[in-house]
Amino acid sequence: MDDRVDLSRIAAVLRSLDADVITLQEVDDRTERTGGVDQVEVLADLLGYEGVHGPHRPYQGGFYGNAVLTRLPIQRQRTHSIPPASGSALTVHEVEVLLSDERLPSLSVVSVHLAGSDHERMAQADSVTSYFAGRTTPVVLAGDFNGRPGSPVLTRLARDWTIVVKDGPPFTYPSDAPDREIDFVMLRSTDPIEIVSHRVVDEAVASDHRPLIAEIRVR
Repeated sequence: MDDRVDLSRIAAVLRSLDADVITLQEVDDRTERTGGVDQVEVLADLLGYEGVHGPHRPYQGGFYGNAVLTRLPIQRQRTHSIPPASGSALTVHEVEVLLSDERLPSLSVVSVHLAGSDHERMAQADSVTSYFAGRTTPVVLAGDFNGRPGSPVLTRLARDWTIVVKDGPPFTYPSDAPDREIDFVMLRSTDPIEIVSHRVVDEAVASDHRPLIAEIRVR
């Protein structure tokens, strides 16, 4: 938010969260505008995590998309295409991580960024839901849905997902003076997991959205 791209500063913010899995949106992979740097690789190295990039599309000599960073073992990762926004390709990126709990050996965490008009985001929400409708392992969606509670897109998602209520002030955007809630963590009510805590982090510089942190427990 101060017009500086500084991955070391971003890594410091992420490190302070002490999260097992981190989802990121609007991440560059070797694009001209960010100096040809593989941002996921740099952040992963700085944190000592494993990082994977899920590109939406080619951009300025590289790729642009979502990412996941984790310190848990990765069993598999997949990039799922969803309907475009204003003709620009979009995806969500899924990483299935291994857990140390015998009751639940793994779960999928999905980095989500919906975009475009209400109609486009409705189609994207339908697509995301369809990918995981038959999944037998738990799924967590996390990211930027570009819709507020009660909007058509969030109402549609609430039919199949539990939109986790935040502890304390829920606004996430814009980070310097947040006045709307458009970033969420979502679970399926049928999965054997629950949220212990979920809050917005008081961080106004690292991104134009404030971070979210959620603690999940196997039930």
